[in-house]
Amino acid sequence: MSRTPISSEIAAAFGRFFFAGSGPSHSTLTRVFTAAGYHQDDPYDPATQTPNKEQRVVRVATAASRRQQGAVTLVKELLTALRVHGCFDARAGDFADEAAHLKRALLQQGWILDENGYAAPAGRVDLETGGRQALDEQMARIQRNVDDPGALLGTAKDLVEATSKFVLEERSMMPPRTLSFDEVLHLALDQLGLLPSMVDATRPGGKQLRAIYQSAKTVASTVNELRNLQGAGHGRTLPTGVSPETGRYVIREAAHVAELMLSTHDRQMGRRS
Repeated sequence: MSRTPISSEIAAAFGRFFFAGSGPSHSTLTRVFTAAGYHQDDPYDPATQTPNKEQRVVRVATAASRRQQGAVTLVKELLTALRVHGCFDARAGDFADEAAHLKRALLQQGWILDENGYAAPAGRVDLETGGRQALDEQMARIQRNVDDPGALLGTAKDLVEATSKFVLEERSMMPPRTLSFDEVLHLALDQLGLLPSMVDATRPGGKQLRAIYQSAKTVASTVNELRNLQGAGHGRTLPTGVSPETGRYVIREAAHVAELMLSTHDRQMGRRS
């Protein structure tokens, strides 16, 4: 589950955009800090124009890590200022290293930063407030951002679980809260006709299709098992013996399983051909 997108590492990462006077102006920073409610934490003196912009950003962001009430607003306002300044413009590329560092730092707090400089929580999908759009957005984020598989493993598990519940709820089969992850997944796959046992293996291609469906089901279950193996306090670390390459593969495949379920659901509900 995502946390507040602020930490000492995130503060330092934002500061790098302002090294040696680069990045948005002093006046822009004043506006950002005021909008987020941290103007009193800003050490800037307009008369002497000190401290420099990097020090201002680090100081205020560090204060936000201690007093987090306006931290989300601060991060979003800083990102807006950086986008307007062109810091995430792929054609320029001047801030590519800074963007990569910030992306990693935010991900450690459970937030995903996309290539355009927009950040969003990578936590549990909220079907009640976000519905299908929340599922689509989360799936797209996971497929684009797998730099830290340990941090995203729980998100991938939540995506598959939320997709399964979404399918069942839209078919008026609200699953009881007591059902396990695998039980909810099985019910959803059953409703979609995606269980391996539903495929006639005697028909041409049936054997292969059954293997494909079995693989999809196995990947979905494995994501949940790996997430459980992370253990308390280790939610951002892959289980021992699982390489980053394998972790990235499993997470991407989990997103593909969710995509298969949603597209099949859409076709069966008459939404897409």
